[in-house]
Amino acid sequence: MGEWVTLDTHYGPVRAWQALPEGKPRGGLVVIQEIFGANPHIRKVAEGFAQQGYAVLAPSFFDLVDGPEADPDALPYDQDGVKQGLERVNALGVEKALEIVRAAASKLAPAGKVGTVGYCWGGSIALLSALRLGLPSVSYYGARNVQFLDETPKAPIMFHFGAQDKSIPPEAVQTHREKLPQMATYVYPADHAFNRSVGHAYDPDSAALALQRTLDFFSEHLG
Repeated sequence: MGEWVTLDTHYGPVRAWQALPEGKPRGGLVVIQEIFGANPHIRKVAEGFAQQGYAVLAPSFFDLVDGPEADPDALPYDQDGVKQGLERVNALGVEKALEIVRAAASKLAPAGKVGTVGYCWGGSIALLSALRLGLPSVSYYGARNVQFLDETPKAPIMFHFGAQDKSIPPEAVQTHREKLPQMATYVYPADHAFNRSVGHAYDPDSAALALQRTLDFFSEHLG
């Protein structure tokens, strides 16, 4: 089981769900949420990576929008939740999000090399974490990625996409391959959010294969 800890960022305190492995960590990992917050699903993802040997922090990014006392489980998986989540990520912005990642990576530094994995909106923040912060990162179905692909990566990146994801058309996936041919880009017979174990889009076979590739990536780049 994990617990909430506090990150000190340039913009104020931010909670993060901390999950630690048994024994010495293989490295550190920042889990970057979807637009629905650092909710039970994201915390479960964090704990899963801890079981694989990593010291993990899953920041509650919306604390810089709603305050550190807000309920991280408040946004439902419906159209209203999507609307509220999009409002929050747009209010937060990229720079504050990266400052939170930076603070989490700094707190994880004693565990060894640090990387990130992000989902949906978090997939694009994970990409930026590799491009700008130099953290090896895995990006799951980041719909905002394309606008950043002309930047030079400071660390390796892996991309996962769903072939049925209407928010990320095939030409956008191809742009990843053209702009960053040195990085692995995988497509699965699944929809957006295929890794989320709650909701209609969950595809266990695709999620399992993507996870194995993700773990292999982190084994290579973090330890």
